Amino acid sequence: MPDPDPRSYVLISPCRNEADYMRRTLDSVVAQSVTPTLWVIVDDGSTDDTPAILAEYAARHDWIRIVQKPDRGHRAVGPGVIEAFYAGYDTLAPDAFTYSCKMDLDLDLPPRYFERLIERMEADPRLGSCSGKPYVRRGGTLVSERRGDEMSVGMTKFYRRTCFEQIGGYVHEVMWDAIDCHKARQLGWRVASWDEPELRFEHLRPMGSSQISIYTGRRRHGFGQYYMGSDLLFFAATCLFRMLEPPYVLGGLAMMQGYLGAWVRGAAQHGDAELRAFIRSYQRRALKVGKARATEEIERERAEVWVAPGAAV
Repeated sequence: MPDPDPRSYVLISPCRNEADYMRRTLDSVVAQSVTPTLWVIVDDGSTDDTPAILAEYAARHDWIRIVQKPDRGHRAVGPGVIEAFYAGYDTLAPDAFTYSCKMDLDLDLPPRYFERLIERMEADPRLGSCSGKPYVRRGGTLVSERRGDEMSVGMTKFYRRTCFEQIGGYVHEVMWDAIDCHKARQLGWRVASWDEPELRFEHLRPMGSSQISIYTGRRRHGFGQYYMGSDLLFFAATCLFRMLEPPYVLGGLAMMQGYLGAWVRGAAQHGDAELRAFIRSYQRRALKVGKARATEEIERERAEVWVAPGAAV
């Protein structure tokens, strides 16, 4: 198969009942300075006006393709999101694209968003995954969701195809959107996100929310951190950090409840013990020197294990 266009990218968007948000997302992607080669939107059994809106946009833009899934009865979270993602990804010939992006349908992106991410990828061959930064509207003001610079965010996770294939794609569990970044860094790739005007986007649904309650979402996050193998002291510091944003104090406590509940139950953890140890080592170092320095050290140390795409092994 011939090499794809160096700026070709495919978006894969799982969605369910997004009629309240999706037009802003659809319009912001249509307005991108670099148009997606293909956008596969997986309708995960919507019962509102989502199917009609998707059909409207697909009729106007031949690069939008809709994949229908049966109604599961509720919004997919964690493993369900990844199941829906792969329902779209598995319809592709991945080699036809240089980049792929798992993207939610509740975002409002700036017009040069993907152009800027591609430029970052082109400037740094070791950059495997990247994103901008999410902002949420509170009282009429856009406020940062405070995501770390060492991660690409889960709601718009832009990947170099070769990196995505090397890490084995996404795990079918909560914290898939952190496990992938750690795995990429373990293999010598760099992962990053940037807080710049052309890369800031509005997240129309709050971080850690749930179809039941935001506290359910936070407890789910705590379970995911346990599943990933996060160090307890590092996660306690994360919970304290999140207590400073709505829902104040209680949100952080719910996160810790999810972690400790999984620990007490003896819940299963991610099967890659070497990766779990790698994550804990990074987190303990980050507690001592900060995440930025700990990330720089790992990237420098892991440079020797990185294999350039197309290089002989």
